Amino acid sequence: MASKKTTKKTATKAPAKRPSAKASAKKTAKKAAAKKAPAKKPSVTEEASKTSPTSTKSQAAKDVASRVLAGDGDKSVGDLGDDLVSGKKSVAAQAGRVLDEIVNQKPEAVVPIIDRYAVVIGKKARRPAQSAAHALPVMARVAPARVARHLPKLKECFDEATDAGKDGLVRTFAGLCTASVAYQKRLEDVLNKALREADAKTLIAWTEVVLPALKGEPHARARATVEGRLDRIPRAHAQKIADFLGIKLRLRYR
Repeated sequence: MASKKTTKKTATKAPAKRPSAKASAKKTAKKAAAKKAPAKKPSVTEEASKTSPTSTKSQAAKDVASRVLAGDGDKSVGDLGDDLVSGKKSVAAQAGRVLDEIVNQKPEAVVPIIDRYAVVIGKKARRPAQSAAHALPVMARVAPARVARHLPKLKECFDEATDAGKDGLVRTFAGLCTASVAYQKRLEDVLNKALREADAKTLIAWTEVVLPALKGEPHARARATVEGRLDRIPRAHAQKIADFLGIKLRLRYR
């Protein structure tokens, strides 16, 4: 009887498929993309806006301002002035911080951008208005004629300005009157308006700024405006103003 031959099937592995040139290229591209790109050097204003405590931001702004004044910054004072009026919240805030420090270090450096400050001081954007309120009173002392060119605009925006903006405007107007009595006639009306409408706490500060800046009849009228309000504000505030004016409060105020 013939024996059946049994044959074992042997499984043979197919040779591993080599990746195509296209797949290799994709893999290489992915690896290259995964490599960390070199960090971009931040601009001077970006350095001043890092999310860090206020004290650190302030120090960063001081350092940036020093570099700008030394000519080593990537932006000039004029560029920062343009950023301030750009309408871009973060850009304007960054520029405002640096410009504040430039005013502190070298106020005459911002004289060329007085026109930009005049634009933003009456706006609702808080940080640019705050920066203008910091700079313009100083400019009224350093370059009063340059500030006076913008008086119509500055007076017109008073009612719409933020509290910080109004404070800066009052101090600017008072600074101009201190620089020259010639400005009194043009500013007496808006200064009296400010004294009439200020809240009690603000009235104390503005009385101490405005009255010494005025002379003659404008001074007398402004003082009468302040004295006329003493019976309509809290006694503690009225007493501070009375002490400054060198008068005694009437018995009914006590």
